Amino acid sequence: MSVKTKKFLISQPAPADIDKSPYKNLVQKYHIDLTFFKFFDIVGLSASEFRKSRIHISEHTAVIFNSKQSVDHFFRLAKDLREVIPDSMKYFCSSEAIALYLQNYIQYRKRKIFYGQQFFADLIDIMSKHREEKFLFPCSDEKQTEYTKLLDKAKYKYTKAVMYTLQPKDLTHFNLKDYDVVALFSPIGVRSLVKSFPNISSDDVVIAAFGASTHAALNEAGLKLTVAAPTKVSPSMAMALENYILGKEQGSVIVAKPTSLKKPTVHSKAASTSATVSKKPKSVFADKDKYKQLQEERRAQAAERRAQRAAEKASKTDA
Repeated sequence: MSVKTKKFLISQPAPADIDKSPYKNLVQKYHIDLTFFKFFDIVGLSASEFRKSRIHISEHTAVIFNSKQSVDHFFRLAKDLREVIPDSMKYFCSSEAIALYLQNYIQYRKRKIFYGQQFFADLIDIMSKHREEKFLFPCSDEKQTEYTKLLDKAKYKYTKAVMYTLQPKDLTHFNLKDYDVVALFSPIGVRSLVKSFPNISSDDVVIAAFGASTHAALNEAGLKLTVAAPTKVSPSMAMALENYILGKEQGSVIVAKPTSLKKPTVHSKAASTSATVSKKPKSVFADKDKYKQLQEERRAQAAERRAQRAAEKASKTDA
């Protein structure tokens, strides 16, 4: 990166605690200026608006969540519509963070909550064991996303339930020339940028983007993608920006596909046998020191849990 690159516009809300944010490292190490601003508003549908879709939550046995917003609007509408959500309802979440967020509304039980690891494709594989379920997919008014494409390709029977809309914000109070990089995370973010700056060109600002659908939206808008994520060396936007700062190659974008949709190439009987053995995916980290530190922290936490269980067991024995 040129030493002149100092200001970044991040199209997301400011973190509640920057010290716990992945962007903290960028600020401390490179003394850059980060401006956080969400490029769009999320507006929930009213109960009367949702009724027009003639979708009934109670007619489904499972729900697919790909964001915390979808969780909030699902339970809000269920309450407004006076729909009774049965205890037997199953929840499929694209990440563990979303699965844990469900605790704000229901009692967390592993037997009815399932989640993927890093990509929505991981969740598609998990859902393959529950094909008999009637899935409901609470989502925005986006016509087709990478999520619906995967669901369609996997031939799941699901109902797309639009529960909130995405509305672009006015960004004209920003002077793009003041920023060296603009980071985008969704197609609606791209549309907001283009709507506020209809004459924008790739010469005006360096654009960073996360996710295949965001990359596609940029291409459709005729804008150049310079900093792409996720990649093998940059699984997060923070890592992608750091590699850009350091002038490192970005690497090819990761396109995650469900293993259930892949056709394995079998060359021999031995290969056929090994193909049936599922392997645990390895975590990808750009910084080996960070990886080692994370492993040490996990071992320490595990040791602490073992010690706590031993102490509880001893206290019960003494009693």
